[in-house]
Amino acid sequence: MNPVKEVCVETFQETIAAVAGGASRIELCEHLGCGGTTPSYGTIKQVLEKFDVPVFVMIRPRGGDFCYSDDEFEIMCHDIEVCKSLKAPGVVFGLLNGDNTIDTERTEKLVLLARPMQVTFHKAIDDSNDLLLAVSQLKFIGVNRILTSGGKPTAMEGQKMLLEMIKIADNQLKIIVAGKVTWENFDEVRQAIPSTDYHGRRLVKF
Repeated sequence: MNPVKEVCVETFQETIAAVAGGASRIELCEHLGCGGTTPSYGTIKQVLEKFDVPVFVMIRPRGGDFCYSDDEFEIMCHDIEVCKSLKAPGVVFGLLNGDNTIDTERTEKLVLLARPMQVTFHKAIDDSNDLLLAVSQLKFIGVNRILTSGGKPTAMEGQKMLLEMIKIADNQLKIIVAGKVTWENFDEVRQAIPSTDYHGRRLVKF
């Protein structure tokens, strides 16, 4: 089975190009310069209506850290409800506590709220203080995927950790390998870090 190539985009036009280039899934964001935030209602609706590939929507109220206030958490809840009403197949989010542990309580609330949509816990995990424990916690909560570069700037640098994370994830969730994975180095990364899913801004040529 061919691995999933998830391409992150921030506009409708980029979605057109990514799908034409061979993306098998889209992560739809805005403001990728700060790591991505939630796109507008109109952008989400238009992309979902116009493309057949699965679209996972970023749920992130702002750039910066992943410790959210009560008001920000409520915004995330509302945005998840919007995505559910538009029948998005998946959402992407990540929450940490002030001590860089996984915010398991509020993550679980969002996972339950999001159902039946798929849930990806994004690269917030790379800021956590124990990545292997985090995988176990997220597996228990019922997250479907984790987007990670193994706590390093690139997938290849995080290779050892990524392989350990994949082992812990087992068949209960998928590890999306990220971190400077491009169409140019994809074969090398895939050989070094065998997984079902890969993610990148330039994972396909467009």
